[in-house]
Amino acid sequence: MKINWNYIKMFLLLVLVVGLFAFSSKKNNGRIVSAATINFNGEENLFITHEAVSKLLIQKQGGTQNVPKETIDLNLLESALNFNPMIKSAQVFVDVNGHLIAEVEQKKPIARVDSSVSFYIDEDGFHMPLSTNYTARVPLVTGDVAKTDLEQVYKMAVKIKNDAFLSKHVTNIHQHEDKSISLRLRQCSFEVYVGNLTQLDKKINNLKAFYKKAFKEKILDNYSKVNLQFDSQVVCTKS
Repeated sequence: MKINWNYIKMFLLLVLVVGLFAFSSKKNNGRIVSAATINFNGEENLFITHEAVSKLLIQKQGGTQNVPKETIDLNLLESALNFNPMIKSAQVFVDVNGHLIAEVEQKKPIARVDSSVSFYIDEDGFHMPLSTNYTARVPLVTGDVAKTDLEQVYKMAVKIKNDAFLSKHVTNIHQHEDKSISLRLRQCSFEVYVGNLTQLDKKINNLKAFYKKAFKEKILDNYSKVNLQFDSQVVCTKS
């Protein structure tokens, strides 16, 4: 019977590959993991510290330094970080050198609610707690505001964040009981009544035109209220 040496060579090669893979996997799982390295992506100001993240990892794992890789539950650590109200997303992995790496992206606040319970509104419209580590310079939100109903103030806060004029001048967003919105501008004593947020772009353009004209004529201090809710006009109340 003629022996097919090609089949035998392929079989031996397959056995070798499987053996090397098993050896490598066993060696990798038995690798001793060093202390965690925590990287915050794209942020200079930290609402949650490196120490707080490291402590959270240790609490969940029972220690992450000088332990075999196979004993570390990466999914558990990742879930623990993602559950933290300061963190938007996190990834935890062990690199080829046995270093435990945690890549962390913080939530980004765009407004701060000052009510019976104070908190931030983040860029996705959810609430996040205040931080003892850093205070964000964002518009203050007052009035009738609840954690479960942030739609109006969130929409206004996003508009302020993305508009150069508003982000420079607006210091306060006030929500009335009927959900209408008023603004306060830096170094101005008057209230800007926006009303509901329909045709918001048009209302803000009207405000910019008024502000530019009143600033040039040095009459900004002459008014106590600037009303934007009427179509194609700004109605001002004198002080």
